[in-house]
Amino acid sequence: MDGDAARRGWLPCLLSGAVFAVCMAGTTLPTPLYGLYQDKFGFSELTVTVVYAVYAFGVIGVLLLVGNASDAVGRRPVLFWGLACAAVGAVCFLSATALGWLFAGRLLSGLSAGLFTGAATAYVMELAPRGGSSRASLVATAANMGGLGCGPLLAGILAQYAPWPLYLPFAVHLVLLAVSAAVLVGLRETVRERRPLSTVRPQRPALPPAVRAVFGPAALASFVGFALFGVFTSVSPAFLSEFLDVDDRAVSGLIVALAFFASIAGQAAVGRIGERRSLPLGCAGLLGGLGLLAGALWWQWLPLVVLSALLGGAGQGLAFRAALSQVAAASPAHRRAAVISTLFVVAYTGISLPVIGVGVLSGRIGLQDAGLVFIACMAVLVTGAGIYLLRRPSPSSGGPTASGTAP
Repeated sequence: MDGDAARRGWLPCLLSGAVFAVCMAGTTLPTPLYGLYQDKFGFSELTVTVVYAVYAFGVIGVLLLVGNASDAVGRRPVLFWGLACAAVGAVCFLSATALGWLFAGRLLSGLSAGLFTGAATAYVMELAPRGGSSRASLVATAANMGGLGCGPLLAGILAQYAPWPLYLPFAVHLVLLAVSAAVLVGLRETVRERRPLSTVRPQRPALPPAVRAVFGPAALASFVGFALFGVFTSVSPAFLSEFLDVDDRAVSGLIVALAFFASIAGQAAVGRIGERRSLPLGCAGLLGGLGLLAGALWWQWLPLVVLSALLGGAGQGLAFRAALSQVAAASPAHRRAAVISTLFVVAYTGISLPVIGVGVLSGRIGLQDAGLVFIACMAVLVTGAGIYLLRRPSPSSGGPTASGTAP
């Protein structure tokens, strides 16, 4: 009976995590489909990267303007808005008759992710039973990264083995969003003292002096980790098709998904490894992943792409969770949200600008050489962060409270 009660106590937390995963899956759903859109609309690899990066601009805009809205109006209203944005974005992809529809769909996906990122993480943790914050943090992490991984996997399988490859994935996602809305209706609100939306003010990125020593290497590692994910989710399907003759969209979706699933494993390992060691180890994993990706580009060998996704994803997970925890622990309580928002802005800049750079270069020197230039630049950044950390370890104590504060 006690076990049944414990499971029932965790059910709201797990259900909210499932809603979180469904929303995030929609943001990576188009990944294996970009080649089909290129054939349909006839645009270049640069356009693919710009369409992809529009999502990040939407996330950054929401984080800065209304990233703290759920603290005022409640978690559920913000999550309903996020589901609505995701649904309208899916409709844009279903209605796509020109390139503009793809831009609109990606922007709405970014808005939905920006609304969910903070609100859903807080909601999952608040719905957990008392004393379960550490496990709830892992549920939120798994929902976020797991959803991002399931998007390309689902779309790849449906596009490869089912009819209507440009329509069925988004129709299925709309059904999942409707089910998620129904689940959300049945969950309780966790914000007791609510205020009107008019009281919400934009969050200005802030960096108190006490945080700067910790923030620099944490931001660099976050930037590189998200940039690696950006390349995997935007141009890796084109590389797999052009150089490795991998035209199976399910395989392309699986390789991208592996990077996100490996990130979950990396984030879960932080508790055992400790935050002070996780950040430099994460940098090492990112560097190894970049090296394997360079080898895959140079020798055009599929197993290296898979290993790059696994090692780079694990490194990203280690580095990003440790970075969030250390930055949160070093921040003054009254400015913590603004500092964490600044870190997310840096991270989502990493998922957009370098990807566009790869797209620009690929039109001039080819996708292979553009990828190698990208890898060289990211390797310099992550090596610098790693050397700094080894020479001057972070002052963060790496206690459980810091881990619990990581969004």
